[in-house]
Amino acid sequence: MSDKNNSAQNPLADVQHNKTKSFVAVTTTQALILPRSARLPINRCNLPADILGGLTFQHSPVALELDGVAQFHRGLFAFLDKLADASERAEAFTMHMNAAFYLDDPEQAGYSAQNTHKRQKADYLRMVRGWSFDADGREGAALKGWVESRFGLLPRHHAAPIRNLSGEAYRRYLEMRAKAVYGTNALESQFDLLYTYCQYELARQHPGETHLTLYRGVNRVDDYETLTCLDEKRRVVLFNSLSSFTANRERADEFGDYLLTARVPLSKVFCYTRLLPGMLQGEDEFTVVGGLYEVSIAAW
Repeated sequence: MSDKNNSAQNPLADVQHNKTKSFVAVTTTQALILPRSARLPINRCNLPADILGGLTFQHSPVALELDGVAQFHRGLFAFLDKLADASERAEAFTMHMNAAFYLDDPEQAGYSAQNTHKRQKADYLRMVRGWSFDADGREGAALKGWVESRFGLLPRHHAAPIRNLSGEAYRRYLEMRAKAVYGTNALESQFDLLYTYCQYELARQHPGETHLTLYRGVNRVDDYETLTCLDEKRRVVLFNSLSSFTANRERADEFGDYLLTARVPLSKVFCYTRLLPGMLQGEDEFTVVGGLYEVSIAAW
């Protein structure tokens, strides 16, 4: 008897067939793990890289906390708790950042007029803006290096694909990262506080929520590391350690012929356009920590 006739006589056959397909898909995704070549064995947050970078984390995320940051700046967050207006909180955060790292008074941080490197201006704002203009530049290397240090996720691309930690592409990335942070005033600690503040704001603005639906426009879908294709429109992709997305679906089409849609855990958002006035120029841009993601793909 053909499958078609069997389905006609047994209305539960299609349901059972779909359940089997769903079981196979779930089994396939559960078997996927973050490759060893994409992670470090240690990091500086409450979950190891293989967990926070895995597909299970995308589906069922929890809060990520960087070691000691919220505790060290607990006075700031206690003060923010008293402010109902987001713009007032942003102003208070900016003032605290300036005071904590002497951003308005570089001499207090040890800089002098004879300093030939002029690195006192390389603060978190300039780095994030630089990343927005060129993710493969010096600023991008600094931010990807911070993700590597704090979350244990290695970059997969920086001006060229990175697959071999002994290779030329990774060496160039390390050189750019070193130049970016050299002579700066605790730049990675500034990123720590920015991320922690971002998580604080997301929790206040999206109470009870765990994900945001974000979009990314691309020209060549096959340039992305695909671990498996779930069906014609869904894949499991290994994203770079840090990537840009947008919350504006129409805006994403300006960047490519294909649209990638992902449910991004709030705990993986490093910063976004509206977090601080003037920080990013892109419309509804979100900077997202990488790892494995299930994405849907559509052609425009």
